[in-house]
Order: sequence, then structure tokens, then C-alpha cells
Amino acid sequence: MPTPRVTMSKIRHTLQLLHSGKLSQRQIGTSLGISKSTVSEIASYARVAGLDWNAAQALSDAELQGRLYRPAVARQSRHLEPDYATLHIELKRPGVTLQLLWEEYQAQHQGQAYKYSAFCEKYQQWAQRLRRSMRQTHEAGDKLFVDYAGQTVPMVDAATGEITQAQVFVAVLGASNYTYACATPAQKAADWVACIIATLEFIGGVPRLLVPDQPRALMIRPDRYEPTSHRLLDELSHHYGLAVLPARPAKPRDKPKVEVAVQVVERWILARLRHQQFFSLAALNKAIAALLQELNQRPFKKLPGCRASAFASLDRPLLGPLPATRMAIARFKPARVNIDYHVELDGHYYSAPHRLVGRRVELRITATTLEVLEGQARVAVHALSPHRGAHSTAPEHMPPSHRAHLQWTPDKLITWAEGIGAATAAVVRWQMERRAHPEQGYRSCLGLMRLGREYGHERLEAACARAQSIRAPNYKSVASILQCGLDQRPIDAPLPTQTSLPLHANLRGPDYYH
Repeated sequence: MPTPRVTMSKIRHTLQLLHSGKLSQRQIGTSLGISKSTVSEIASYARVAGLDWNAAQALSDAELQGRLYRPAVARQSRHLEPDYATLHIELKRPGVTLQLLWEEYQAQHQGQAYKYSAFCEKYQQWAQRLRRSMRQTHEAGDKLFVDYAGQTVPMVDAATGEITQAQVFVAVLGASNYTYACATPAQKAADWVACIIATLEFIGGVPRLLVPDQPRALMIRPDRYEPTSHRLLDELSHHYGLAVLPARPAKPRDKPKVEVAVQVVERWILARLRHQQFFSLAALNKAIAALLQELNQRPFKKLPGCRASAFASLDRPLLGPLPATRMAIARFKPARVNIDYHVELDGHYYSAPHRLVGRRVELRITATTLEVLEGQARVAVHALSPHRGAHSTAPEHMPPSHRAHLQWTPDKLITWAEGIGAATAAVVRWQMERRAHPEQGYRSCLGLMRLGREYGHERLEAACARAQSIRAPNYKSVASILQCGLDQRPIDAPLPTQTSLPLHANLRGPDYYH
């Protein structure tokens, strides 16, 4: 095409002066106010088109321009263009580089392949036409991004009519954009962890990294460099073998995948549910699940396939296996071990090792169990009990003296006493029968056992027989009889009596009353 500053009249005048042959190209250019190179260019175009001044005079401006400046014939390229969309997907596989893809492309199209530098440049130009979030390269099976949407869904209590706002959790895999969403009543630590577990079960495996934000529910102390995570998030990481890499606070560029996924869920799922009314979380999640399946099946606009097909070919083969059991979601509560080596929860008392009396511990509570944690170590575990005022006591938590007491029952004590003799058994039975609770007689019976070890079973049996004869079958009487040696006297023998009172200044005597 001619330079815009060169009008058709100047082109005709140039052809006329060239035809006359009286002026040089430089002189013609100076005369018409154009450059010598422009004059040379017009002369060249006329020569190629086979036009002289006489032929040009018979043509209109449009015809003359069409003859001089014919459209350039595109030169057939000898290079074959790569499949850039396929290259973009292949780059997400671990270890795949542009160098490797170029070598494969060159081997497939020998003689028609671009050089490596042109290959890379053309791919980068193609990739720049994608959205920025799509231009980032994520390895397959590597990262799972999670967040909560800003938009909520109204929930109506059918009984009271009260309206609450359900929170919407969103998760997305980096390589395939495979998306998961569900609703929860709040954004507490238990809600976060329950949703992450549901996501892992939805995708059927475990990626290498979990990338959450740093909400207070998950981070005890948010920090750009060394955030301190919640105890429950640590348990999730250990149970599933999943490393946690929190995004920096107020840095959405650290997790653009889930930022885009949240927008997609809000536009393609929540917007479609805006006219529906939900009375339960289960009904809401059922509606979300149906639309979620449709979302993952929607074809990509600039890439082949859809989220589901990309997940099946990229992420799914590289996910780690799920553990054999699902992690139980727990809540944690600080407590102090009382002097009776028990901790209290909801009115029930659970034992802890007696060495922890007065110490602060942490309770880990699930739907079925209560665990006592000292630092990171579990020192006690009990089945959760609904009985208020009752005790759950493990024998190994008791001091040795209490443990010895606990080992005995009324039947065992009576059996022991019968092994010594009828009198001893009668005294033990008396201890059990005369108490409001048999346990109250345990200590007296244990005292009788000590006397048996000290004086022998034969003397203990004799002492118990004498205690019965004087109607005092208790521990103190038996101990006094053994100390005084009265067990060695016949029961029918009179006991020594004192016939006269000893002289003493505090005794008045019978004369005092006369």
C-alpha cells in the first residue's frame, strides 16, 4: 500500500514526470515534496505492473491503485504449528518442560518444525492470550486450594421462621481446576476440617499440598513467615499425610486458583439457587452437588476437554491414597486435674494419672471419646459418658494405695476370710452388712488382712472368735485382743478384773459423798 502522505494525484504526477525522462528521481521527489525512495518505489511498482503513463491516464484512481499495489500473496510457511493447548496441558505434568516438548515436536515433524527459540516464543505468545490465572503452571496432583465464598445462602428454620446464613466452602485442584463446593453452618475450625475431609473423599485421594488462607479458625497466630496452625489442622495434616502451606495474609495472588473458583461457584451455582428456599443444610448441599457435577462437565473455552476430563488425566493418577479410616473431628478444651486426679467435662469426671494433680492439661473430645493430653502426649482416654455426677476411673491412674483398695470386692474379701476360718469370715461379713455401702468396710477388712500377716492366720481367727464373744466384731477390738494376747486365752476363761481402784489424787472415793 502507498504511504498515506502520497496522494493519487502525486502518484499520477510522478508517473508523468518519469515518462518525460527530463528529471532525475531526486529532482522529481524535490519537485513534488516526496522522498527519492518514494519515487523509486512508485517507478518499481509501475514497472512490475507493466504500466506506463499512457495506460495510467485511462485508469481511475481505484483501478490505478489496484494495478500498482496488488495484495501481497501470503507465502506458504514450511513450518507446522504445534498444538499449543496440548502443550499447555502437558506442561502441568511433573518433570515436563518446553525443551522436552520441543524435542518431541521436532521428532514428529522433521523438516517442518520451528527452531527451539521460535517454538518457545510462539507458545508464550499463545499463553499470554489466556487469563492470568490460567497462565500459571501447576503440577498435576500437587496443590489443593481451599477458601470460603463471600456470598452466603439464606436458611429458614421451618419451626421458628428464623433465617440464618449458610457459608459456602470451595476447593479446587491446581492442574485440572476440578472443583468441589458444599455448605456449612459456620466457618469454625471443625467446619473447615470437615469440608477438607469431604473434598479429599470427593476427589478420591490426597494431593501433596493444601493451600488455605490464614483465618483465625485455622491459625492460632497468623503470620507471613511462620504461622501457628490450629491443633485440629495439625491432626488433619498428620492423619492424611498432607503438607499445609498457608497463603500469606492479604495476598490473594498466592491462591488465584481458588479466587477464580469462588467466582465460578458464585456465578454458576449460587446464582442459579437464588430463587430457591432451603429449610435444611442437607437440602442445600444436595442442590449444590447436582450443579457441581454440571460445572465440572462444562467444556473449557480455550483448552480441550473439561474439568472432569482434565482431573481424570492429570490429577487423579498422581494423588496419594486416602487412609484406611476417616479422621474423627475433635474439639479441644483446657482443663486442670483436680486433687482427686479427675478432670470434669459436662458434669462427668474422668481420671488422669495421679502425678498430674494440679497440672493444666488439654481435653480432646470427639463424638465417642475423651482424651487427656499433656502437651502432645496422650496420657488418658475414656469413652464419653452422658451421666452427670458419675466417675470414669482407670485403675492405672490411681496411687498405689487407692489401687490396692480398688482391687477388692465384698465377694473377694469374704472368700479370703473363709480361707482363714469361720470367725474371721463372720467378722468380715459384719463389716459389709453393718455399713450403708459395702465399700465403707473395705478399709477395716484390709486392716484385718494386715493383722493376719503380722500375727498369723491362726491368732487372727482366735482373736475374731473372742471379738464375737464380746459382741465387738470390729477391727479395733480384734487389734486390741491381739496386742494384749487375749486371743491365746480360752474364750470361757474369766478376763482379769481390777478389784480396787488405784490411788490417785483426782479420785474422790466413797468418803467424799458422806
